[in-house]
Amino acid sequence: MESLSCLVLKPSPPTRLFFPPRIPQMALPGSTFVFPFSMDYQLPITTAKLALKPIRASTSAVPTTPSTTSTVTSSPTAASTKKVLVPIGFGTEEMEAVILVDVLRRAGAEVTVASVEPQLEVQASGGTKLVADTRISTCSDRVFDLVALPGGMPGSAQLRDCEILKKITSKQAEEKRLYGGISTAPAVTLLPWGLLKRKRTTCHPAFFDRLPTFWAVKSNIQVSGELTTSQGPGTSFLFALALVEQLFGESVAREIGELLFMHSADDKPRKEEFNKVDWAVSHTPRVLVPVANGSEEIEIVTIVDILRRAKVDVVVASVEKSVKILASQGVKIIADKLIGDAAGSIYDLIILPGGVAGTERLQKSRILKKLLKEQDAAGRILGAVCSSPTVLHKHGLLKENKVTAHPSAITELSNPVDGPKVVIDGKLITSMGLATVSDFALAIVSKFFGHARARSVAEGLVFEYPRS
Repeated sequence: MESLSCLVLKPSPPTRLFFPPRIPQMALPGSTFVFPFSMDYQLPITTAKLALKPIRASTSAVPTTPSTTSTVTSSPTAASTKKVLVPIGFGTEEMEAVILVDVLRRAGAEVTVASVEPQLEVQASGGTKLVADTRISTCSDRVFDLVALPGGMPGSAQLRDCEILKKITSKQAEEKRLYGGISTAPAVTLLPWGLLKRKRTTCHPAFFDRLPTFWAVKSNIQVSGELTTSQGPGTSFLFALALVEQLFGESVAREIGELLFMHSADDKPRKEEFNKVDWAVSHTPRVLVPVANGSEEIEIVTIVDILRRAKVDVVVASVEKSVKILASQGVKIIADKLIGDAAGSIYDLIILPGGVAGTERLQKSRILKKLLKEQDAAGRILGAVCSSPTVLHKHGLLKENKVTAHPSAITELSNPVDGPKVVIDGKLITSMGLATVSDFALAIVSKFFGHARARSVAEGLVFEYPRS
């Protein structure tokens, strides 16, 4: 039996972070991205527009190992593949972990998700259940080009107390290879290990006072030699792109950023609303998120995480025969229940995530089709992101509604709106997907609870959000 040298503690309930000081961002002149100011580092400037489509995944078979297929035309060859370790534990922040893994795999990295717990299945801080690729003990003798630590509480403490991970990361720093942490990880994990010495560092604002005062920097991203740190779930894409550039170069980081719709604040409006109606309900809103093999993990996890932060009752239901699904970039997620078991309840909102293969599998689900038609007939709310508005279209549920979608899918829709990241038309909400789903989820929070609640959630994420 495999021996584990990680200290196993009885975990306390995951801690969610709320209401830290707002951290501003700076848009670089001529840039299509929004990037933070940093004393040491700036990401590439680009004026190129999106001209990429994701590779079409097969629906005939689902891979049994994490996919490292890159959607970037300049992806590295197998001989130059970079190896990355992303450890997770009970209470790890799911947005940070999943966005890291997704973005790095898109760039062509070979990413290993390793559990520091005795089991592979890990419940993240927002309740999402992730399944690691392996246990951390199998990684002790491996060499990684990058070790990237997600945050979250008590996830960062679980990582800190794992002796194997401490040795791996300490050796990484000693040998001048890349390492980093986001959110609580710099203050709770890397600092006690002595890996922040003489390094400019940032972290989640709620933990900023734990950092050595002279070396603490209030920026969304901070690169100091081999160390990269970042502030929270809302800066996860910036953190991941900074790591992509260090591993693969500026052109790959630029291309990935465009693929993810990392546009500047004035490039596209956040949202546009037509036929405005009230979504407020007298009870805790109930939301169903159906998922399938090949669904886009960024979209699933971001939507669920943000809505749960806002105290929405979210149910993730698999349309497959198992609650365990393998998402488009190889992340393994365990749904709360099967779609058949979820079908007996009434939901205020049903949201379909994207992902080419996942969208096709959602469309084929007879139970989901029935649920969607009942939702529409009852005048309740529907939502779809990325390629999934095509599911609503093929089921005859879009009617004359104005919508948006991923550029590869929007041509299939009869009444698309070009420009906004999020489009709301009455009781239908759609989004371009990928990095725009934070705005999508916060728009839902605003419709249910008002702008103040959405802004509070955004501040906890360290996500730039309008004051009014």
